[in-house]
Amino acid sequence: MADITIDARGKSCPIPVVMTTKELNAATEAGTVLVQVDNEVAVQNLLRLAAGRNLQAMSKKIEDNLFEVSITVDGTPAAQEEASEAVCHPDKRDNTVVVIASDKMGSGNDELGKVLIKGFIYALSQLPKLPSTVIFYNGGATIPVEGSVSLEDLKNLEAQGVQIMTCGTCLDYYNLKDKLAVGSVTNMYAIVETLSNASKILRP
Repeated sequence: MADITIDARGKSCPIPVVMTTKELNAATEAGTVLVQVDNEVAVQNLLRLAAGRNLQAMSKKIEDNLFEVSITVDGTPAAQEEASEAVCHPDKRDNTVVVIASDKMGSGNDELGKVLIKGFIYALSQLPKLPSTVIFYNGGATIPVEGSVSLEDLKNLEAQGVQIMTCGTCLDYYNLKDKLAVGSVTNMYAIVETLSNASKILRP
C-alpha cells in the first residue's frame, strides 16, 4: 500500500478510530498510516487501536492542537473491525507526577543504571494509566534533549497529554538549554507547586 495520511482534526470520538480502522482493514501491502488529530485523548485511542492489532505505532506532538500518530502496517490481512475498537475510552492520565533526578536508575554500575532508566521511561509510556507530569532535574535534565535514547518515548508521552517539565537551572548548568527536544523549561517554584498538588509521586 502507498503511505496514507488521514486528517481527523476536528472529528469527535470515535470518528478518528473509525477512519483509521477502515484504512487498516483495507491494507493488503506494507506501509504506514499517518493520522492527524487535535487532542491527546484521540492519540490515546489510536495507540490503543494499534496495540490491539499488534501493530507498531508512534505518536508525537507537532504543535498545539496538532498531533500525529504513525501506524506501521505489515501487509497481513486484518480482521474486520470489532465493535470494541470504535469505543471512546476516557483520558488515561491521572494526577501522578514522576520525578527523574538522574540519567541513571539506582546505584552500582553506571552503564546498567542508564539501561534501567531507559527501560523505566519506556515502561512509563506503556502504562494503562499515564502520569499527568514527568519532571526532570539535576542529572535527569540530560535525558529530554537532542540525541537522547529516550526521546521517542518522551515524545510519545507528550503526544498523549503528559506534561514534560525540565529544570531550567539544570539545563543551564549542563549547557543544554538550546538542546531541549521535548516538553518545556520550568523553574523551582513550578516544580514545588506541581509536586505539592500531586496525588502520588514516583521516583525511580
